[in-house]
Amino acid sequence: MSNVALSADEAAGSGSASRSILSRARSALLGRLVIIVPYLWLLIFFLVPFIIVFKISLSQTAIAMPPYVPALSLDDGIGGLFAQFGEMSFDNYVWLTEDALYFNAYISSIVIAGISTLLTLLVGYPIAYGMARAPSTLRPTLLMLVILPFWTSFLIRVYAWIGILKPEGLLNQFLQGIGVIDDPLLIMNTNTAIYIGIVYSYLPFMILPLYASLEKMDYSLIEAAQDLGCPPISAFWKITFPLSLPGVIAGCMLVFIPAVGEFVIPDLLGGSQTLMIGKTLWNEFFNNRDWPVSSAVAVILLLLLIVPIMIFQAAQARAQEQAR
Repeated sequence: MSNVALSADEAAGSGSASRSILSRARSALLGRLVIIVPYLWLLIFFLVPFIIVFKISLSQTAIAMPPYVPALSLDDGIGGLFAQFGEMSFDNYVWLTEDALYFNAYISSIVIAGISTLLTLLVGYPIAYGMARAPSTLRPTLLMLVILPFWTSFLIRVYAWIGILKPEGLLNQFLQGIGVIDDPLLIMNTNTAIYIGIVYSYLPFMILPLYASLEKMDYSLIEAAQDLGCPPISAFWKITFPLSLPGVIAGCMLVFIPAVGEFVIPDLLGGSQTLMIGKTLWNEFFNNRDWPVSSAVAVILLLLLIVPIMIFQAAQARAQEQAR
């Protein structure tokens, strides 16, 4: 009987071990699936389109549909594809270095996006700080007010600024009505109008990360600093701002990256003289019908934005490892 009981216990233990192994295997599989999903997303919606654009950038312009001679074609099979690698042409990239228009467009886009990001930070930080220090019952309402503009079409909101900023617009009518100015302000078709449009349009992208960092901050640190005689301004720069730095960086990234390639705001508010890479891409694609050069411009723009981000992320990872 003891042998039978022992065999039963061993069988039960073996079954429990098998179930444990299956459970761990299932958990490991689910964990890998969770990791695979974002990689599949990047593969389908980022890497594949990037490869297609890069492939077009190696092509030559042609009067056809599509308006280029396809490069790296599979018409001749895999062997023909490998043979085409030696015939790849980077003439479109060389062309970009020879024409100052594209270089100036890149520089102008980076400068305008950088200034706009700084202005957005200066406007958004006090708003996010006020939201974080507001009573907890009021914060959901304030968040809704920040997100509310997204319920309206982006294009309609930009068009609304035309009615506000044009010489006979609401702003000039108001300022002339209260006697501040005699002649209308010329804001439309200038960089000032672009700054206003970008700051207004991308302000929620700055406020939300800042609010997330400031809302979870321990404000007893500020009280302790003040008890020790630290002035409020010094306490802000020594405690509040460093603790909110992750939100500052995230907000600046969310504003700067799309602002560099912005097309709608410069086209509608900046006028035809505004030089930004988004407008240059549009003109090359739809006016000049030069898809290969346009694709080369897009590839370089993407590299200009991705490389600094990767360097920053690597530096952040090293800093976290050193902190541990």
